[in-house]
Amino acid sequence: MPVPSQIIVLVGLMGSGKSRIGKELARLLNLPFIDADREIEKAATYTISEIFERFGEKEFRRGEKEVMLRLLSGDAKVLASGGGAFIQPEIKALIKQKAISVWLKANLETLVNRTSRSNRRPLLQVKNPAERLRQLMEERYPTYAEADITVVTDQQKPQDTAWLIKTELDRLGQDKETDT
Repeated sequence: MPVPSQIIVLVGLMGSGKSRIGKELARLLNLPFIDADREIEKAATYTISEIFERFGEKEFRRGEKEVMLRLLSGDAKVLASGGGAFIQPEIKALIKQKAISVWLKANLETLVNRTSRSNRRPLLQVKNPAERLRQLMEERYPTYAEADITVVTDQQKPQDTAWLIKTELDRLGQDKETDT
């Protein structure tokens, strides 16, 4: 199996499976896996929650943009982006130019279930996290829908979703060959 020569960027809301599925996909494709949130934490020397608490969301987004621009300039890899990265026009444009984007789509029930296992998500530190997720879905899903590939992750094992993405990547590669 040939190794993809592009960066594969996983986009979607928190709880959609970007990190877990990303690790599986990277293993399957024999590519490095990078989690943008971990890279942001390394660069800032603070956790995401601490960045939000100390500096606010605007400063977090500035740092996220800086890190994503750096990560999108390297070699082929599987990159799990933060939930808000693809929403930023400059990041989305660069992803469209330099990578293949994969939207990991999940329904509200799935997202609520998965995100309730952790209190490390600053945007969900509100009275009603399910309502906040619903709002984020309304705001972000139209932009996520612009991704090159969409895969539904509800009730899917990360390994099965990774295989599904690989199949779609293979199909995209074949489509490009027939277009030439």
